[in-house]
Amino acid sequence: MDGFSYSNIFETKGIEYLAVIAFFAILIPFWIILNKKVKRSKQFQKRLGVLTASVLRVPQGLFYSKNHTWAHLEVSGVAKVGLDDLLLHITGEVKFSNLKKSGDQVCKGDILTEIVRNGKQLNILSPISGEILNTNSMLNENFETVNQDPYGKGWIYKIKPTNWIAETNSYYLAEEATNWSARELVRFKDFITVSMKKYSAEPALIMLQDGGELCDNPISELPNELWQDFQKDFLNQPF
Repeated sequence: MDGFSYSNIFETKGIEYLAVIAFFAILIPFWIILNKKVKRSKQFQKRLGVLTASVLRVPQGLFYSKNHTWAHLEVSGVAKVGLDDLLLHITGEVKFSNLKKSGDQVCKGDILTEIVRNGKQLNILSPISGEILNTNSMLNENFETVNQDPYGKGWIYKIKPTNWIAETNSYYLAEEATNWSARELVRFKDFITVSMKKYSAEPALIMLQDGGELCDNPISELPNELWQDFQKDFLNQPF
């Protein structure tokens, strides 16, 4: 027709379209590979036993104390308490000693129990006040559960709290808890660096050669004196 013209976009824009298609053809596989590497890196760290912030579990909805215990108030009004994941990564698998019994009364800051590994022990302080209703029977029957599932099946006590709101208002919650846990790991690295010199500890027991990352369970084989220093600096924090 007179006065009518048309352009074939595949003739005029063909190169640009092919370039865009080629770009995405390269980008998408690269993105998939990159994400797989990140996931593999985290899985590798867990298998290798590297203690980094990325392997720490910090579930939302729990109240975390500076003394590395947590508390969760259930709908029934009963609170569960337990140990946080960072503490268990630092010590390794532990057994429990001097557990409270049902009906015992505890105050915030009282010794709830002792955790023991290779003859060394740490005192665990109560994050809340109240009456002990139940002690987790799995603690001595299957103590590995605490390390595997510290916020679920690995709870230590069920307590009927007497002053929940006032005693938990300074605890860490949600994203604040995640950030605090990461800061505590940094603080622990400083602590262990000083302790290695103080007690002439073998670096291979604590650090990996590549990157200087912490090995998992770094204090498990270290002397009792270091455990007592850890108690004072990390578990005896004022409430």
